[in-house]
Amino acid sequence: MVMPCSGIGKAYGEIGRQATYALMDDLCPDRVTTTCLAKLMIGDPDAVDLIKNNEVITVDGCAHDCARKNVESTGKKVDRAVRVISAFKQHRDLKPAGVLDLGEPGYKLVKILAQDLAQGIDCPVRKED
Repeated sequence: MVMPCSGIGKAYGEIGRQATYALMDDLCPDRVTTTCLAKLMIGDPDAVDLIKNNEVITVDGCAHDCARKNVESTGKKVDRAVRVISAFKQHRDLKPAGVLDLGEPGYKLVKILAQDLAQGIDCPVRKED
């Protein structure tokens, strides 16, 4: 279970969401799922059950750690907490162009983050150029 922040209107939030989708769709299909953070925030029973019954990785776009805090509010201990800014600090040359269009550098950062998230999930990781 990977829970990205909503981070609407923020480039790092968008990178976290896109990395989650890349992980689910490309790197670890049928091994990883997610749910809407807003559903978790309102206590949707299906979202809460999904969190409580799976290992959880949170992906936060900023230091507010909304994804992590909302998962923990269910009583679930997060198995791994990731901040997008940490990936960016290791790849400062990959500055996203903006929110609506991350640009080539931003999408490269998405791929790097998705590959990092795949570590420890028991799924094949493909290195892409």
